[in-house]
Amino acid sequence: MHERETIEHLLANNAARAGNRRTGEEARVSAIVLVLVFLLLGVAVGVTWLYRAAHSGPMKVTDEPAGSRLVALSDSTKAALARLEAPLEIRFYALLDPATVPDAVTAFASRAGQLLSAYQQEVGGKIKLTTFTEQSNVNRNAAANDGIAVFNLDKGEACYLGVTLVLQGRKETLPHLSPEWEQALEPDLTRAIVRLLDTPRSVTVPAVVSQINTTAVQEVKALIPDLAAVSVAQGKEILQAAALKEFTAAAKEMQAQIKEAEQRLTQAQNGGTDAEQKAAAKHLQQVQAEQTERLKQIAARSRAQIDAFQQIKAAPH
Repeated sequence: MHERETIEHLLANNAARAGNRRTGEEARVSAIVLVLVFLLLGVAVGVTWLYRAAHSGPMKVTDEPAGSRLVALSDSTKAALARLEAPLEIRFYALLDPATVPDAVTAFASRAGQLLSAYQQEVGGKIKLTTFTEQSNVNRNAAANDGIAVFNLDKGEACYLGVTLVLQGRKETLPHLSPEWEQALEPDLTRAIVRLLDTPRSVTVPAVVSQINTTAVQEVKALIPDLAAVSVAQGKEILQAAALKEFTAAAKEMQAQIKEAEQRLTQAQNGGTDAEQKAAAKHLQQVQAEQTERLKQIAARSRAQIDAFQQIKAAPH
């Protein structure tokens, strides 16, 4: 599995540097956990667009009389944007390696940026659009923290192409944009905005957090029975290795289930009724959703274990 080789390569590099670079170690561990889940989520997210991709076409663009290109937004998008009362922040990540990323992807990223600019122009100051294009560690870390999926690791520098939207503390992310699903970009963006508008602010319940931390402590003790004999760096490596093993197993299972669902959808598209096509597409989306949720849970549990382990080691004895 290519994802597994890539993840193991990243983990090996991180372990080799652990003894020489103490400063920033926690941030590096967090980045590895994020890369693990986003590599796999990048595979899962694309699946939900497979049915729509069969009917995809290029993004609609019209030319103004002066010759500048202007994206024509749909009525549904304009209606959603008209509902904005609080400022909406859009962070667009187009961190691409020019030496290895195809021109088609670069051109698509430019058109995606034009679309986002059209959203901003539609409502004026109600949208703050920030575009990240420079390949730097700061921008790559920001992309990973926002849930943008990494790709291109097998060809060159790590690349990110995705969008994060933030409204009053709530966040929606399109982790991986692709030219194959360009026609779906505007509807997906607009639906994400509508979800932000319709979802109330989440409330943190202390009792739930406490239970999660208690569970994490128990899991840490099961993985590292002799806590006193293990250093912070060694403990993190043990917990990371356990998370990697679980990620690898989940990825293998996910690929098998998605492949079966894709085959079912392909068969339905090649002669099945409209009802059969819709049922197959719904099944594919359900498989993707279940597997994505499982990956998120693994990532969250791994992070909680590392946090709990650090708290245990920092506590007075």
